[in-house]
Amino acid sequence: MAVGHAPPPPAPLAPDMSPIPDVESLTPARRSGRRPVVPRWLRRTVGPLLLLLAWQVSSATGLLAPDVLASPGTIARSAAELVADGTLPTAMGVSLRRVAAGLLLGGAVGVTLALLSGLSRLGEDLIDATVQMLRTVPWVGLIPLLIIWLGIGEAPKVALIALGTAFHLYLNVYAGIRGVDSQLVEAGQSLGLGRWGLVRHVVLPGALPGAMTGLRYALATAWLALVFGESINADAGIGFLMNQAREFFRTDVIVVCLVVYAFLGLLADAVVRTLERLLLQWRPTFTGQ
Repeated sequence: MAVGHAPPPPAPLAPDMSPIPDVESLTPARRSGRRPVVPRWLRRTVGPLLLLLAWQVSSATGLLAPDVLASPGTIARSAAELVADGTLPTAMGVSLRRVAAGLLLGGAVGVTLALLSGLSRLGEDLIDATVQMLRTVPWVGLIPLLIIWLGIGEAPKVALIALGTAFHLYLNVYAGIRGVDSQLVEAGQSLGLGRWGLVRHVVLPGALPGAMTGLRYALATAWLALVFGESINADAGIGFLMNQAREFFRTDVIVVCLVVYAFLGLLADAVVRTLERLLLQWRPTFTGQ
């Protein structure tokens, strides 16, 4: 062996006495260029844009007759006209007031009954069975009775929305209260919290996620109830515009009203999501990978 040339060290052995491969040989070769990242908002708009394109092409080529469904261009022009003459903003204001009144009334009733039933066994015995029975009744089927009891003014419309929202809030708030971890309650008791202290600092915060879920369901049902409610001899509102457009076969105006319903529903859902982020900062959740 020549002087000054030491032999290379032996390769390390694995537990099964086989040589351990070099770490660099196991590392995948990096790609020379990075794959371009498409913004998520852009990916989410691809589907709706393709649908609009197919719709416009079908209307332009005559595959979709105007009396069946107006083209997107015609609908956009009709929407601009309704906004310009103030018809659509006025109708939106009337419908929003109805939804707000019905949601406040139904929310107050549903949350109050859920608190009484969820926080007390006596309240559960007196309330829960009745509510569970009533929620199986189709609230749309109550329209004739509401007209008989409340007339044809604003009262039956607001009452219908309140009925549609109260049960969602009751079920989710009640489930949220009863779903609070008993160990948290025991921990609060060991810290000296009384009954109302436990309710304020443990039970109600623990039930808040369920309440937010119930609010989202209630808002979705409120817009559905509004469609039925505004069919009760309405003289204003988005439903009134739809009924007028139906009589004159104005599919463009009908689609504009449906788009407004969808937009208001998405806006309400975005408000609830914002409330969830603000009120539930202490509750980290999985957001996907």
